Amino acid sequence: MIRYVTAGESHGQALVGVVEGLPAGIPVSPDYINHQLWRRQQGYGRGGRMRIESDSVEILSGIRFGKTLGSPVSFVIRNKDWVNWTGKMAVDGNGGGVDPITIPRPGHADYVGAVKYGFSDIRNAIERASARETAMRVACCTVARKFLEEVGIFTGSHVLQIGKAQIHSRIQVDTLIRKLTKASCGTYKVTEMADKSQVRILDTLTEGRAIAEIRRAKKKGDTLGGIFEVIVSGLPVGLGSYVQWDRKLDGQLAQAIVSIHAVKGVEVGEGFANAAKFGSDVHDAFTIRKGTIGRTSNRAGGLEGGVTNGELLTIRGAMKPISTLAHPLKSVDLKTLRVVDARYERSDVCAVPACSVIAESVIQPVIANAFLEKFGGDSLREIKSRIRKG
Repeated sequence: MIRYVTAGESHGQALVGVVEGLPAGIPVSPDYINHQLWRRQQGYGRGGRMRIESDSVEILSGIRFGKTLGSPVSFVIRNKDWVNWTGKMAVDGNGGGVDPITIPRPGHADYVGAVKYGFSDIRNAIERASARETAMRVACCTVARKFLEEVGIFTGSHVLQIGKAQIHSRIQVDTLIRKLTKASCGTYKVTEMADKSQVRILDTLTEGRAIAEIRRAKKKGDTLGGIFEVIVSGLPVGLGSYVQWDRKLDGQLAQAIVSIHAVKGVEVGEGFANAAKFGSDVHDAFTIRKGTIGRTSNRAGGLEGGVTNGELLTIRGAMKPISTLAHPLKSVDLKTLRVVDARYERSDVCAVPACSVIAESVIQPVIANAFLEKFGGDSLREIKSRIRKG
């Protein structure tokens, strides 16, 4: 079973990650991982931190001559901004001369973290609760992504909505995606098109409206959220299980998506829209195409009963607006118990495009584990031989 853990603070020396359970023989390079880290940093509306950091991964173990060994793979991503925080984030000492933070931001983990762990300085919660942690998650999950690509499973994403700017020509976009993903690696083409947009939106009119929305939010000292969609092609029928609640693949995928900072909602396929329709307008009828069983539609999003059905997997996530506001809401000073303005800390105005890239990453170990559960094998060569026999 593939699993990973991360460590590190937003303004600490570095982010660290360890992935275990990867099969041996997966070809992977720092450049391949760094490309995904670069994609995570893009998007109109990102803040000053992205101009400071140019994330680059160092592989410390588990890979030799460009291939995984089957042992734990460990990474480090250095924080360039650490030079400006060596006093505030020192490992030793008593923190003398560092002013504690006592005013939480509504919507952030500041308050709950301080209460949970008994911190008198909220900085202790801020640092680990920061979305900076997702840089290492992307690095860790990218090796699982490479494994899936080696067995013909490809992932992409795009943004559907930012603020009130949403794609109205949805049928046109869905038709484009279906056309592109007919090829085994067609999701790459979707991703390439999305990456060319400053907000990862495939429709140019909606792209312009979204950029205008972000500009208005920045001028107001506010932030914006939105909705993104992740697509996965090449999945066989039968990944996941319906026999126990914790083995249902849709539940595992939803947990991975909602674990991303600021994501508060998830749907598989047309989940929320389907709730308002008759069953006859929702379920995907069977058909035969050139002797192969298929579907006339894909409203289920490629999953039925917690199991993949061979169609394109589609998952959507809803990201709330970022909680750090330049024109802050009211808060309470936990030291004096006086009502004051919340703190402002350097932040993005909108990070929905980046969130879609992170979402691509975090579902990779989930799908890879479901694949390994079905086909098994300790090395990529063994797994591929089992697929051919199947």
